[in-house]
Amino acid sequence: MAITAGPNARAEQTTELSIQNRTLEMHLLQENLARAHMQERLQEAEDQRLALRAMRVAKLRRKAERASLRARKVLATAVL
Repeated sequence: MAITAGPNARAEQTTELSIQNRTLEMHLLQENLARAHMQERLQEAEDQRLALRAMRVAKLRRKAERASLRARKVLATAVL
């Protein structure tokens, strides 16, 4: 006795494959979403580091300018 696959068996297989495909698509969609979210967080962190570095550079530049002005004043008073 050979078991033959009838139209119901084929429909069930097609349905099962369709469900598996949708499950896989949802899984891949979630992975892509998580990857994009992580990439966005990394970019935000990098932007924040660059902003902090720019602030430190500006602060050090102002400090150097004040030190230079003080040195010129001392030099000017020493010459007189």
